[in-house]
Amino acid sequence: MSGTVAGAGSSAGSGAAESPFVLAACAEMLFLDLPFEERVRRIDEAGFEVEIWRWWEKDLDALVATGATFGSMSGYIRGELIDPDGADAIVATARESLEAAQVLDVPRLVIHGTGLDDNGLPVRPSAHTTPADWLPALRTLERLAKLGEEYGKVFTLENLNHAVDHPGVPFNRASDTIALIAAVDSPHLRLNLDLYHAQIGEGDLVDLCGRALPYIGEIQVADVPGRCEPGTGEIHYPRVARELDELGYRGVVAMEAFASGDSDLALRRFREAFSIEV
Repeated sequence: MSGTVAGAGSSAGSGAAESPFVLAACAEMLFLDLPFEERVRRIDEAGFEVEIWRWWEKDLDALVATGATFGSMSGYIRGELIDPDGADAIVATARESLEAAQVLDVPRLVIHGTGLDDNGLPVRPSAHTTPADWLPALRTLERLAKLGEEYGKVFTLENLNHAVDHPGVPFNRASDTIALIAAVDSPHLRLNLDLYHAQIGEGDLVDLCGRALPYIGEIQVADVPGRCEPGTGEIHYPRVARELDELGYRGVVAMEAFASGDSDLALRRFREAFSIEV
């Protein structure tokens, strides 16, 4: 696939189509047969921003040498929002992440309700958050927002799902993350609206996009079931794309999904799903 600028369009139907969004793709989930830096190059050459997870397991200098534009990465190494010791840990390791983000020139750093282990399971599982959990979570997020302001970066709080990937993660629903982001009310703390997780946990994605719009830092997508590229499952992403376009959203839409087959084809399908006929 030849290189294009991020968000460039493709032919669809009888008219030209192009994406009004900045498109990104996760290097952790595509081109899995290649070394990591080569994955980054392939995504960059295809015209997408690159997203990564655990930056501390990567050679940052080698990533810089690829010349890719990095849009997002993990925003902490360990810790959680509720427990005082965990809160101190997430803030301390968030500062380490911000230093790494300076190296890669990454604008957005992803956080969750609690730390996740190598299998994506929460280090402090909580099937249900209680009223007593909300205030300490809010205070921790306020600390992270101030830290983001210090570095000129944005932390994005991601909604996850209990049923399939991350059982026991607190504040897992998008409605929870929206409430927390709105309460902190800082441009340095925004919502990472993951529509794959939201479809499993809540559904009604078109309405959700409208409710979340004032707080969105970026949007991530994958299809359900399977967590592969748009067009492989039940979500009609072209309809979601039209809604976002009509709402005036012009930010990042990132494919955090596995390829159902060929990774280049998965990227083309993703671009097509988020292109609008003009």
